[in-house]
Amino acid sequence: MSSIFARAMGEDFSRLHPMLQKRFGVGLEDGYACVGTGTMRRIRRGPWWTVPFLQIGRLRSILVPDHGENIPFRIENYPYRDRLGRETVTFVREYRIRGRMRRFDATMIAGRRTGRIVDYLGTHQHLAVDLELHAEPDGSLLLRSDAQRFYEGPIAFRFPMLFSGRAELRESFDDDTGEYRVSLEVRNRVFGFLFGYDGAFRCEFPDAVDAPERLKPRRTESRE
Repeated sequence: MSSIFARAMGEDFSRLHPMLQKRFGVGLEDGYACVGTGTMRRIRRGPWWTVPFLQIGRLRSILVPDHGENIPFRIENYPYRDRLGRETVTFVREYRIRGRMRRFDATMIAGRRTGRIVDYLGTHQHLAVDLELHAEPDGSLLLRSDAQRFYEGPIAFRFPMLFSGRAELRESFDDDTGEYRVSLEVRNRVFGFLFGYDGAFRCEFPDAVDAPERLKPRRTESRE
C-alpha cells in the first residue's frame, strides 16, 4: 500500500476493482499518473438561487456553474511533493461547455493527524475537506465529504454546513466497455440538491513523479 488512498483505506483498498486500485494507486512510490478523457452525460445544478454561489466558486476553480449534456472533460491525477514536503495528488478537471473552458481544481493529501484524505479545493486551497472512502460490495468506490474548514491568511474557521453541501461520489469500472464511470451529487441538508454530474472516461497511466506546474495550486495551505 503505497498511495495516499491505499494508506487511508487500509485493507478496504484491496476490495476495489483492480482498475480502481490502479487509478487510485497513483503515488510517488509507484511513479505514475492517471489521465482520463471522456464525456459527462450531463452536468446539473440546483434551482436558480444556487447560481450566485456556483459563480463565486468558479472564481477560484472550486465549482462549475454551468449545466448541459454530452460535455467533453479531462481529469489529471499527478503525484508530487508539495512545498511542505507532503505527498500530494492533483485532481484537476476541465470541462468544455458551449465553447467555454471550465476548471475544477483539487489537491489531496493524507492528513497527518487523522490519516484520512484531506481534499484542498480551488486554486488557493482555501477550503479543506475531510473525505471518507469505502469499497462497495461490487468493487466500486464510494466517497463522501465530511467536515470543511476555510483558510485565508490569519483567518481560519470550520465552514458552516448550512452554507455548504456534502458531496457523494461513486466511481466504478465497466469491464464490458473498458471505461470508468463516475457520478456525483452535492446536497445541502436544508436546501437539497446543489450540483451533480455523471459520465464515463478512459484512462492512460504515464510515468510521473511530479505534476506539471499548471496543475499545482497557486498557494499551498499548511493547515489541515
